[in-house]
Amino acid sequence: MKNPENNTSEQFYDKAIDWVILKGPNILIGLVLLFIGMWLIRVFSRWIRKRLVRKDLDPSVKPFFIGLSVTALRILLIFTVMQFIGIQMTVFAALIGAIGVAAGLALSGTLQNFASGVLILLLKPFRVGDNIIAQGQEGTVTDIEIFYTKVTTYDNRTVVVPNGKLSNEVIINYSSKGSRRLDIEVKFSYGIDFEELKRQINEVIDESGDILKTPERRIAVSTIEESGYKVMISIWLNAHGFNDARLKFQELLVRKLKEGGLPLPGIQAK
Repeated sequence: MKNPENNTSEQFYDKAIDWVILKGPNILIGLVLLFIGMWLIRVFSRWIRKRLVRKDLDPSVKPFFIGLSVTALRILLIFTVMQFIGIQMTVFAALIGAIGVAAGLALSGTLQNFASGVLILLLKPFRVGDNIIAQGQEGTVTDIEIFYTKVTTYDNRTVVVPNGKLSNEVIINYSSKGSRRLDIEVKFSYGIDFEELKRQINEVIDESGDILKTPERRIAVSTIEESGYKVMISIWLNAHGFNDARLKFQELLVRKLKEGGLPLPGIQAK
């Protein structure tokens, strides 16, 4: 008499072998298609990146467009392979529905970053190459990706800021207007004639090649104190390269005023 357990095991193995014979080729071909598809997507990514370099396209859009295209192609490839293998999309849709709430809660921040990335590209509060202050970090925007933005600080640190933070927080964009004002406050004693001082400062400004002619410069007495008076120098510089131009002008100002015999009790730049 045959053992019922042996019959059950034999039936299980027979069904397993039948399933492997029936589905095995499709699974193998599906895996091959998956690897080939991933390789083709990488090739497409390199090709589209080269094509976009030649196009007159906003640098802010290029990395976002590439990332979005590659992600969409990968999702389409996975769905295609699943359909080829024989996984019914109705089953997959039911599975997605079952875990949708949990996934939505877990990925709420990621989805917010994606939506914020789209808003940044549409509203353009900043572009690639702009100098900004965001999340307490000051630097140059180097990449605007799907979920985050990269900022390179002046000491060459790469700061990765989620797009959700950038769309909901205050951003200071130094580059949007093309120029920035530099205010320098210098203190002098009452024994120094203001008109002569103003003439020397104007000579320093004229000698510097980094100062813009418009808007006009301003040199005026800003504060009157018991020990002396303070002079405010307001000049305009290009937004890009502002810090280098600021340091260069301050060095030139100190040197020229000292050569003119004017003591400098205190200098404060703003």
